[in-house]
Amino acid sequence: MSKKNKPNSSPLVYSTDPNYMPPSEEETEETLAPADQPLRVILETKHRAGKTVTIVDGFVGNEDDMNLLGKALKNHCGTGGSVKDGEIIIQGDHRQKVFQYLKAKGYNKAKL
Repeated sequence: MSKKNKPNSSPLVYSTDPNYMPPSEEETEETLAPADQPLRVILETKHRAGKTVTIVDGFVGNEDDMNLLGKALKNHCGTGGSVKDGEIIIQGDHRQKVFQYLKAKGYNKAKL
């Protein structure tokens, strides 16, 4: 049976304790205000077949807010990219554009 056909992926099968409450997995991480985000804008070519990418690292918050910021940065730079593993990846060397955009949007703790 594939994972998407399983109704519940909980490891708990049965409990005899009438007061047992299964652990809640809905821990949403609060997104910090833009002025408090400790973002780092770095250039990387490792493990990318020689291609250059700009990485925005250090975002503290939930996945949806990071996706929105990633989409805005990709639109501003006019390139592709992705958001994965807690990093926003922008294709190409766009450090200055990304840094200026972040400063304009209130991310004052951003560093190059």
